[in-house]
Amino acid sequence: MSDLHNLSVKALATLLQNKEVSAVEVATRFLARMGGNPHNTFLDIDSEVTLAQAQASDAKLADGTAGPLEGVPVAHKDVFVTRDFATTAGSKILSGYRSPFDATVVQRLRTAGMVSLGKLNCDEFAMGSANENSAYGPVQNPWDTTRVPGGSSGGSAAAVAAGLAPAATGTDTGGSIRQPASFCGITGIKPTYGRASRYGMIAYASSLDQAGPMARSAEDCALLLSAMCGGDIDRDSTSLDMPSEDFTASLNSSIEGLRIGIPQEFFGEGLSADVRAAVDSALREYEKLGAKLVPISLPRTELSIPVYYIIAPAEASSNLSRFDGVKFGHRAKDYTDLVDMYKKTRAEGFGNEVKRRIMTGAYVLSHGYYDAYYLQAQKIRRMIADDFQNAFKECDVIAGPVAPTVAWKFGDNANDPVADYLADIFTLPASLAGLPGMSVPAGFGAQGMPVGLQLIGNYFKEAQLLNAAHRLQQATDFHLRKPEGI
Repeated sequence: MSDLHNLSVKALATLLQNKEVSAVEVATRFLARMGGNPHNTFLDIDSEVTLAQAQASDAKLADGTAGPLEGVPVAHKDVFVTRDFATTAGSKILSGYRSPFDATVVQRLRTAGMVSLGKLNCDEFAMGSANENSAYGPVQNPWDTTRVPGGSSGGSAAAVAAGLAPAATGTDTGGSIRQPASFCGITGIKPTYGRASRYGMIAYASSLDQAGPMARSAEDCALLLSAMCGGDIDRDSTSLDMPSEDFTASLNSSIEGLRIGIPQEFFGEGLSADVRAAVDSALREYEKLGAKLVPISLPRTELSIPVYYIIAPAEASSNLSRFDGVKFGHRAKDYTDLVDMYKKTRAEGFGNEVKRRIMTGAYVLSHGYYDAYYLQAQKIRRMIADDFQNAFKECDVIAGPVAPTVAWKFGDNANDPVADYLADIFTLPASLAGLPGMSVPAGFGAQGMPVGLQLIGNYFKEAQLLNAAHRLQQATDFHLRKPEGI
């Protein structure tokens, strides 16, 4: 079946459960497509491991003990630790590192029956908006290989868009699932903070990091999210002590009367005309489906950028202190004493963007600046969360663009890191508030590049978001379109 790579997670799961195709056949098809590592999406592949997992899935399919996603392939962002594949977080400092255990998210998807295809490229330690910061080279956008795929989960988005995996895991700290999903024309969701365990996910900013699925459709994301979520309080103290739920149960519910909030701050200066046109068109589709558009305000949207780029680097400077060359990872060869070894190891192992954020974080936490910067940022973070709660009194779901523009060309922001930071303006507020958010394909902008519609829900309203996204995808075909030659 030569078109297996174009099938959805749901379609593949159905074929496998009906024994119309074997897990080994499916895995073999995807491994063949991954040959030569198109678009530099993968950082580690081991066909023996993948085929062994597929054989185990076939045995379960045969004896009736199969999980709900048995035999369906998935690829993991390289910030989730795995026993069977190297984990580098896109950094030289972890080159070749092998974890003695699997991240909870990886473990749960395997329990559901999914077969791992390998580890996906990403911005180093998930720091970036373009996937240009990986120590192992940038990922190319399958829609235009001269353009970025978005970051930091760029490898995940590109792999799904290019038909190299039907689904992938990603992480979202300030938009790292939603923005690459938008740039690559796929669907991705960041659940409420704490819904998915962070155990085994290499930390960037612990109060913001959250795992989520990336796939072609909302239905596929719902299937994965149902398997990924659930309490893990014994291993992750920030995990919510609540069971997972079946996020597919209400996908087909009517959205008649759904109130969709339209924040005026998301449609002002800086939003490109082509992105606005695509988003407006998607909102008109919602009106046809019976939803009501409600004007709202999120007045502190602009403040989300300085707040995020104080809090996230502060947490990163603490989290990344463990990478010192002592217990694991890269160690400098020539040094005079322990302190010299620390310095040289970190200078050699970390890339420029990681160094920039560590230094920024150390600065804002230092004596004399902690009160002026870090504490003030935390206060405004609370105000941003309050703005959302005020908005949700007027609406059920918030909609707007994911990013101000379509994917830019490689090198466009190379000498201006702040330009990358500014591109996160629409995704950062929901991250700071810990709210669920997603990107849904909404059309195409300049040079035929994909545009994503962002949907933001209140806490624990993932099912409502997925329902709204699914109903839009039943009325449009943007999520079904693929780059040329895929």
